[in-house]
Amino acid sequence: MKTSIATVSISGSLTEKLSAIAEAGYSGIEIFEQDFLAFDGGPKEVGRMIRDKGLEITLFQPFRDFECLPEPERSKAFDRAKRKFELMRELGTDLVLFCSSCHPRSLGGIDRAADDFAELGVIAKDMGVRVGYEALAWGRHVNDHRDAWEIVRRANHDNIGLILDSFHTLGRGIDPESIRSIPGDKIFFVQLADAPKIDMDLLYWSRHFRNMPGEGDLEVERFMRAVAATGYSGAVSLEIFNDQFRGGNPRTIARDGYRSLVALMDDVRRAEPDVALAPALEPVPMPPRVPTKGFAFVEFAAQGEARDDLAKLLGTLGFTRMAKHRNKALDLWQLGDVRIVINAETEGHAGKAWVANGTCVCDIGLKVGSAADAVARATALGAHTFEQPIAPGEILLPAIRGLGGSVVHFIGDEEGHDRVWDVEFEPIAGAKPAALGVTRIDHLAQTMSYDEMLSWTLFYSTLFDMQKSPMVDVIDPDGLVRSQIVEAPDGALRLTLNGAETQRTLAGEFLARSFGASVQHIAFETEDLFALADDLAARGFEALPMSPNYYADLAARFDFQPELLERMKAANILYDRDERGEFFQIFSKQMAGGVFFELVQRATGYRGFGGPNAPFRIAAQKRLGRIKGMPER
Repeated sequence: MKTSIATVSISGSLTEKLSAIAEAGYSGIEIFEQDFLAFDGGPKEVGRMIRDKGLEITLFQPFRDFECLPEPERSKAFDRAKRKFELMRELGTDLVLFCSSCHPRSLGGIDRAADDFAELGVIAKDMGVRVGYEALAWGRHVNDHRDAWEIVRRANHDNIGLILDSFHTLGRGIDPESIRSIPGDKIFFVQLADAPKIDMDLLYWSRHFRNMPGEGDLEVERFMRAVAATGYSGAVSLEIFNDQFRGGNPRTIARDGYRSLVALMDDVRRAEPDVALAPALEPVPMPPRVPTKGFAFVEFAAQGEARDDLAKLLGTLGFTRMAKHRNKALDLWQLGDVRIVINAETEGHAGKAWVANGTCVCDIGLKVGSAADAVARATALGAHTFEQPIAPGEILLPAIRGLGGSVVHFIGDEEGHDRVWDVEFEPIAGAKPAALGVTRIDHLAQTMSYDEMLSWTLFYSTLFDMQKSPMVDVIDPDGLVRSQIVEAPDGALRLTLNGAETQRTLAGEFLARSFGASVQHIAFETEDLFALADDLAARGFEALPMSPNYYADLAARFDFQPELLERMKAANILYDRDERGEFFQIFSKQMAGGVFFELVQRATGYRGFGGPNAPFRIAAQKRLGRIKGMPER
């Protein structure tokens, strides 16, 4: 598979960009002229530097405002083109992008443009270069790839071809199926970009909000399926303009881009199995997206008094200490089929997590059909595997690195990994899990900086069979938190990804105090939250106290029976409703490290997460927190 990325897509100097692109595994780069002009070396040096990184220059761009100009501008445009062709020869590339003209004196006309490109083709052939013509979505006369193709067709020159850009087609709402009728050998290059659907000026939208395929809302897969059907045999390349990426880590952005291309072409191959893909488009071999069957376990790193406090809180939530590890300082706590592991090891991954983050979730176990397939797909997408020494008699569970230094373990049915609880753990005499109606982990909430959200949404949605929801704003008394859901089609695995932009928010404070720990809260599902709340209160569970004003507002908005509302108020149960059903939720207080627990009841098909209640929950948590500005020590 031949992959490429435009240098404008990531931050840094040209040398930094090249290093990040090469490390991510791309085949080549598009040299954006601004990056070349800002570099203090000549074109031969730049070309050599690129090739020394194992990369090729797939495209030089952009050349603006060429076609349909009156004299003397027309002659000057041809002179500029000849100079760029000479530069390209020194760089060591033979393909240049000409974008449709936005020049105020451009005259327009399909035949006039075709004549200009036919003449240019003769010059290009003599100088050993090829010219690709692209329709800008905001071009003065040509803003549709169908018109650009007609110009190329009428120019009828071997050195003049078409360049397609998914944003310019999909951003204008043009049906990409029209691409299928274009001969593949006349498509010289394909650029890809996604974007969130935003109603704004096309140019501004393009220059500031593009993102990687799969991170936005455009039909990039459908676009690429149409391209593949033509027999196109060139590279697939990313051209991303994004303010967030311009200030981001170039290695992270480059890696995300590579992951997006690999996942996209895998999707194209699966959606178009009868299309004979050119070798350059043939995807990296890997299993399909991994279907998940929910959480196998959640593991905390906790030592000393913090471990005792966590154990006490789990006890009030109904968990029972069921077993201890035969070789390590690990305790297994269980409620129904939900397993929580407390790891008090001073060495290894958990020991390092404790030193770095304090009490934190250091490991998540996911139930999958085949752990081998999960690891194979993850590594093909650029994930890093995790492994640490195991003692004799222990089971090697495959794992990858996750968010915030955490680990994701795969518990495979095919491999029989669920034997680990019997093989590695020794039961506590007389211990029995409580029958309190908790059925499973409903979801985990992972907190990160806002800049990381697109990256981790892409990570989950390309690795697992999960869909993402639209991003929403959660109101914190001290700022905004961006939130997005990724979940399996059957709801077996749900994650809420929360991006903090400031340390003043509860999410931002959690990140700062835990030095980047990932899981901020864990939600358990029950069939009867009211009965569970009574049982937990008897065990000493202290719910997060809610303002009486919240329940007064519920009474005004909904037709509750007074007795029900009083029960909710007494137990600090929150309420939401959507078109499918009702939702009840209750929260614990935060423990050391900022982690807290949630208990939820989903009635008659409710699919949300109680989003309207988040501002009131956050306010309640902040009322119990430290006084603003007061140091912890």
